[in-house]
Amino acid sequence: MKHKLFIFFFMACSIAFGQDATFNTITKQLLDIDELDQRYRNQMEETIARFGSDSKESKALFKNMKTTDSLNLIQVEAIINKHGWLGSDKIGSQANTTLFMVIQHAELPAQIKYLPMMREAVKKGNARASSLALLEDRVALKQGKKQIYGSQISWNMKTNESFVAPLEDPDNVDLRRAEVGLPNLQAYLAEMDMKWDVENYKKELPAIEETFFKKKNKID
Repeated sequence: MKHKLFIFFFMACSIAFGQDATFNTITKQLLDIDELDQRYRNQMEETIARFGSDSKESKALFKNMKTTDSLNLIQVEAIINKHGWLGSDKIGSQANTTLFMVIQHAELPAQIKYLPMMREAVKKGNARASSLALLEDRVALKQGKKQIYGSQISWNMKTNESFVAPLEDPDNVDLRRAEVGLPNLQAYLAEMDMKWDVENYKKELPAIEETFFKKKNKID
């Protein structure tokens, strides 16, 4: 009996060790991906300010960013397809966030594909509701709908002004943001030196929709 218990204990430990080793490898991989995800984005503001948004320097940087995003997505898709949406308990908070960030920066088909999976991950505690809100907003806007949480800020290249992309029911946006753990919109916009005036926004919303949906705008 003792011999059988020892074998069972040994096998259980071996399985646990194997899982830990796998998750450690995935964690390192995702942290490397996170660095790549931010590498060109961290250079974008300075490059545009120095050379202009339509410069060869900015265009080259944007091209490198999109190429890197595509390569990152290949790796993240392989992880998600094999292991599901891994939670922070398995891979740590930063690596878990990287899963979301890579999908957030992917093209619309990939975002639509993994949006239901992320919704389930939030229900299971394997992803943050606040992160899901950002993905929900981005997908909605790309589909020609208004965003729900006001997370997406657009930039008009011609006027060089940032604005809150078309938003559904602006009066109650802070209630919706609070439900998913996001700060109120005024605090969020203050981080980007922007102000929130809901009454003024409602007046400007028709023009904002016209600008956003009929012209190409950059979502930060």
